[in-house]
Amino acid sequence: GERAFWNEVSEEELAGERQEKFQERHVFSILVPLYNTPLQFLQEMIASVQSQTYGGWQLCLADGSDEEHREVGAYCEKAAAQDDRIVYRRLDHNGGISENTNACMKLADGDYIAFFDHDDLLASNALYEAMRAIAGNPETELIYTDEDKVDESGKKYSDPHFKPDFDPEMICTNNYICHFLIVKKTLLDKVGGLRTAYNGAQDFD
Repeated sequence: GERAFWNEVSEEELAGERQEKFQERHVFSILVPLYNTPLQFLQEMIASVQSQTYGGWQLCLADGSDEEHREVGAYCEKAAAQDDRIVYRRLDHNGGISENTNACMKLADGDYIAFFDHDDLLASNALYEAMRAIAGNPETELIYTDEDKVDESGKKYSDPHFKPDFDPEMICTNNYICHFLIVKKTLLDKVGGLRTAYNGAQDFD
C-alpha cells in the first residue's frame, strides 16, 4: 500500500528536534538553481526548507529565468526580505544547470553545501538527521539520503529510492547518490565547481 515515508515522525518528535541543542552547530547552504520554476513548486520548495526542525541553514537561489517568468524573482525577493537565511540573485543569463549552481555556490556561507532542485521537497527533519550524523562522526564529509517522488499535490509517493551504503566501485557506473546530497565545503573546494560539459549529470560528475 501507499506509504508516507517522511510523515512517520510524529509532531511531538519534530517539536523535540526543534529544541535540541548540538554541541557544535553547523550551517548547511542549500543550493537551488532556478529556471522558469512553476510558482507552486517554488513556494512548496521554499516552505519545505523553512519547515526544517534544525534551523542552521541558508537557502541560496540563483535565478536564470527568462523575461516571461519574472514572477519567480518577485516571489524570491519577497521571501528573502522576510527571512534573512534566504539569499537571492538574478543572473544576467541562463548558463545551464552547472553554471547556475556554481552561481549559487558563490552565495554560500555555510560549512556544508547541499544540492537541491527547484522542484524538490525536503522532509522536515532532513537537516536535523544530517546534523545528528555529523555530531556522531565529526569527520563526516559527505551525506546522501534516500529519496522518493511525489505527485503535484506533494502527498502521493510513487517511486522510492532506497540507497545502498557507499561503494566506490558501484558509484563509478551508477549514480545512486543524487539528492539529497550534502558535501563539506572544504572537500568541495578541493574538487572545484561543477563542469558545464556534464550538464544533466553534474551531480554524478
